[in-house]
Amino acid sequence: MAKNTKDLHFSSKVIHVGGEPDKETGAIMPPIYQTSTYVQSSPGVHKGYEYSRSHNPTRSRLEECLASLENGKYALVTSSGLSAAMLVMHMIGAGEKVLCGDDLYGGTYRKFTTIFHELHDFDFVDMTDLKALEAKMKEFKPNFLWLESPTNPMLKITDIKAVVKLAKKYKCTTLVDNTFLSPYFQKPLDLGADIVLHSMTKYINGHSDVVGGCLITSSKKMYDKLWYLQNSIGPSQSPFDSWLVLRGIKTLAIRMKAHQENAKKIAAWLEKHPQVDSVIYPGLKSHPQHKIAKKQQSGFGGMITFFLKGNLAKSKKFLSKVKLFALAESLGGVESLIEHPAIMTHASVPKANREALGIHDNLIRLSVGIEDVDDLIADLEVAFKSVK
Repeated sequence: MAKNTKDLHFSSKVIHVGGEPDKETGAIMPPIYQTSTYVQSSPGVHKGYEYSRSHNPTRSRLEECLASLENGKYALVTSSGLSAAMLVMHMIGAGEKVLCGDDLYGGTYRKFTTIFHELHDFDFVDMTDLKALEAKMKEFKPNFLWLESPTNPMLKITDIKAVVKLAKKYKCTTLVDNTFLSPYFQKPLDLGADIVLHSMTKYINGHSDVVGGCLITSSKKMYDKLWYLQNSIGPSQSPFDSWLVLRGIKTLAIRMKAHQENAKKIAAWLEKHPQVDSVIYPGLKSHPQHKIAKKQQSGFGGMITFFLKGNLAKSKKFLSKVKLFALAESLGGVESLIEHPAIMTHASVPKANREALGIHDNLIRLSVGIEDVDDLIADLEVAFKSVK
């Protein structure tokens, strides 16, 4: 292995950083340290591990890998993406103001507006509109900026460098939820963000068999505080789940290439389909932030949003007719998923708010998997024919 992991390319990092053979036995696949506690030679004298809520060798390997992939110095992994978000909310001082993008994952929106609304002040703004963002910052005076790019489910692209520049001007901390692209296609820390969040349930793991989250930063001060909170509150990821993610992450590079290749073809096909009103995919020139996506991303990912010509009843029928696409929440697995945000992932967002964002009853979201693209298109065509 290269002496410095920074010398490795991404496809090598996912396999080798944190994936070194076991020192004790030479096993090419590191063992799962499925243990809750560790023997100490005398009180307080140990080998770096005391209790698995605090540290675990399997989890440490995964954290090393994740930090490397995002070009960060520190990472910690949690039991879910939302538990990672919870740690950040506890890290922020009570009474501080959090300015969020207006198009957030429904679970994040629910957490902010129904759980942490008594601890912090929240406001929302379209972060793709830099003038509106700065006006809101002058008015609201936030301490923390929380953004997704691409957003869920409208796939809006925020100019992260420009937002970070504003954040520094107004002395704000910036977090970017990078779940939709993974570090393969986007590295927010390189663009100036302070913290990166992933729901590892999605592309990082990639096999729809683990729920997990992670936070990555290059700030030791932030990491130390987040680790203290994780150790105190307890939402650490289990050794077995950490091992599964380590296993899944080895194919992240080749999976992301396949997701994107299929998504590009399906987006172009949908854009020409007579039963489709419009398609949102950052890789299409018709996307309003296509140029920004090209500038700050190395690819466009596997998520597509499109509007079916018709009403809610027609959308429900369409969704019931697909066979290869699984009607299910979540995203980022090797299998293709299809869902209806207004009813499913974003049902916790008030209807008026959803519709203001463009999340209408004819909006359908695709998580394009890595199956044969012709089979996926044929599956969608059967559903289109059923609602003619």
